[in-house]
Amino acid sequence: MYRIFSLLLFMLGTTNLVAQKEDKALRQQLEVTIKDFKGDVGIYVRHLKTGKTVAINADTLFPTASMIKVPITIGVFDRIEKGELDYHDVITYKDSLLYEGEDILGSFKDGEKISLSKVLMLMITTSDNTASLWCQLMAGTGTNINAWLDKNGFSQTRVNSRTPGREINRSKFGWGQTTPREMAELLVRIRESKVISTRASERIYRNLIRIYWDSEALSQIPPYIQAASKQGAVNQSRSEVVLVNAPHGDYVFCVITKNQHDQSWTPNNEGYVLLRKVSRLLWQHFEPDSKWKPADKIEEWY
Repeated sequence: MYRIFSLLLFMLGTTNLVAQKEDKALRQQLEVTIKDFKGDVGIYVRHLKTGKTVAINADTLFPTASMIKVPITIGVFDRIEKGELDYHDVITYKDSLLYEGEDILGSFKDGEKISLSKVLMLMITTSDNTASLWCQLMAGTGTNINAWLDKNGFSQTRVNSRTPGREINRSKFGWGQTTPREMAELLVRIRESKVISTRASERIYRNLIRIYWDSEALSQIPPYIQAASKQGAVNQSRSEVVLVNAPHGDYVFCVITKNQHDQSWTPNNEGYVLLRKVSRLLWQHFEPDSKWKPADKIEEWY
């Protein structure tokens, strides 16, 4: 009964879900785009104004990699709205929080101070892993985040890392797991101010439109068009979820791969190339009169 109730919540919170109709022409184009990909691909696309969709393996489980930071930020804002945390709190960094890498927060010295608002920004904008693990802890760990997801109808999206009972899932999917449909519809829920509260949704959305990592899907959308997004990447998976505030109506899409043969970390990685191809295809499909194209040689800065 609880699972049925959660599903109903998800359906009620998703705009035009009943009216959705497959965009057959777009589906055909996407199938051509992915047919030679060496690995598994999931795609979900929805034009919010028309309700037209394309779903290719959209309900299949995939690794989230850093896309799990969207549910994590929701978990923190849930506690902020409940008065358990303060958005402007000044908190103390500890070396025990360090996640080795090139993170900004990871360069801090033990005992340095930073505001919670900046930690939240770093987690989303620069995908700072040290900030993200700290936020996961402040959210009440993956246990609390997963409870929020389940309560709000997202039955497949879960935090696995550092979450009791999720060890088997972590060994298979890593930090988190989701489906292309759920991750895309989570962004829609934020866009429609239906996550936690109107002000929480707006604050989360503002962070999601300030992404440093813009060389894949975002690079194929004009820089003067607002888009909220989050990316993820591990050796065998590349992913991105994007909600484009396009002139002829918002559209959302999520592309996730797994079991990739190409595990390189160059801009020509097959997964990265796919993200750019799909994003470019969707922009041209939904905005056919647009004359914009990426600047010559801009790929040198990917």
